[in-house]
Amino acid sequence: MVGVAALASGCAALPGGGPDPLDTYELTTPDLSVSGPANPRTQILIAEPNALKSLDGQDIVVKPAPASIQFLKGAQWGDRLPKLVQARLAEAFQRSDKFAGVGRPGDGLAIDYQIVVEIRSFEVRVQPGERAYVEFFVRILNDRNGVVRAARSFDAAVPVTGTGNDARVAAMDAAFGSVASAVVEWAVGVI
Repeated sequence: MVGVAALASGCAALPGGGPDPLDTYELTTPDLSVSGPANPRTQILIAEPNALKSLDGQDIVVKPAPASIQFLKGAQWGDRLPKLVQARLAEAFQRSDKFAGVGRPGDGLAIDYQIVVEIRSFEVRVQPGERAYVEFFVRILNDRNGVVRAARSFDAAVPVTGTGNDARVAAMDAAFGSVASAVVEWAVGVI
């Protein structure tokens, strides 16, 4: 039985023996110029975002109609979308230079606040005209007492310019950058 499994897995390495590799994409961290006061004693944690199953994987979502979901053919994210969003949001907060510490679970920080994100949309909408749409619902949670300090929804739509997967993902990255920048600016003002 072991030999069959090894032989079957070896077929993928032969030319023409497996599916074509997928184009793999990352998100970029937006360039920030954040106004507002620094919080030199405050440490924040960026929790892994919550998302519905269609957004909680490596597939890139395309919506040809409001109630229809497809996945971008031949493309994937470099990791699960919530992990990418968490990593890039953490970098954005770190680059703001407004907090004493910014981390993710397991980083060993004495946390004052958590940034809790729900990914509500992260997709290319086809009708009318292709555009990337990103929506997050964000809560700032006081880690000391569990009280929500503030909550707000953020969204951005960016037209897809050009054709193909690269153009669609570039628009999604731009929409993410807009939302991430707005989240950091807002959180700095609230905390």
